[in-house]
Amino acid sequence: MNSKDKEFSVENAEKFGKYYSEDGFWQKIKDIASKAGSKVILPALVLYYVLTSRDVPIKDKGLIIGALGYLILPLDLIPDFIPIVGFADDAAALAAVVKLVSSNIDSEIEAKARAKANELFGLH
Repeated sequence: MNSKDKEFSVENAEKFGKYYSEDGFWQKIKDIASKAGSKVILPALVLYYVLTSRDVPIKDKGLIIGALGYLILPLDLIPDFIPIVGFADDAAALAAVVKLVSSNIDSEIEAKARAKANELFGLH
């Protein structure tokens, strides 16, 4: 896979969906929370909770699965271990999909995501 194939876009979201699993998502979130910070974790959680919502169109769920799969992907465009910029591509992919599926994000989903983020960051 070349770096162009690894770059997240709406057009290739399907490629990254194969990396998504619920267990893989939660493991990745726990592993990276302190390193990635809220700019990655909060949108990832918002997308996760949108994904679990019943009334979300299949097309939007596909985009979300692609973005979350990209987050889970072991080797992405900018390796996560690189300080400061390592999560920039993940944050960009998540932000783009949050914008695309924003009509599915309500106050309940936002509250769930914030509560879980607070729990992960020890801010109960």
